[in-house]
Amino acid sequence: MVLSDKSIKDALLSGRIRIEPFDPDDIQPSSVDLHLGSHFQVFRNSRYPYIDPTREQAGLMELVQASAEEPFVLHPGEFVLGTTIERIVLSDELVARLEGKSSLGRLGLLIHSTAGYVDPGWDGKLTLELSNVANLPIVLSPGMAIGQISFSQMSTPVERPYGTPGLGSKYQGQSDVAPSKMFKNFDR
Repeated sequence: MVLSDKSIKDALLSGRIRIEPFDPDDIQPSSVDLHLGSHFQVFRNSRYPYIDPTREQAGLMELVQASAEEPFVLHPGEFVLGTTIERIVLSDELVARLEGKSSLGRLGLLIHSTAGYVDPGWDGKLTLELSNVANLPIVLSPGMAIGQISFSQMSTPVERPYGTPGLGSKYQGQSDVAPSKMFKNFDR
């Protein structure tokens, strides 16, 4: 069951959902608007001849900071990582789904490739997988509404929330844009 605006407010009041910083005006009928942070991870294409998910590739990505005066320009066909301003914390009985804003999608901006799912027990900022599928560059200004998060009630609280030791939760507690840690899934 997807939570309504009223249920989202109740979950925020009870602490089952935490959003920091939070503006009540960001609550939509069945979601909460999230905003773009100022940090981006961009690929350094000259560093490696290919991406190998099985090993750590130091320097594969470079941190870039944007500002209101110098926003980030996402070029056609480009893929970068961004982050939300908001830190999201979920109880062990709620799961969330990150989606793009319709108005930005109509301009060709995708905010996630596959990682739109937020597990019960999650605590941290959300990394955005930003792609421009339009034919013109898109200006991304820190602070702009970038996506929306909806929440669903689990049938029961989970037994092993995200972040449980031994679960392999690689991104718990992230406070900034985080590049892939897929290499940790492979035993060398």
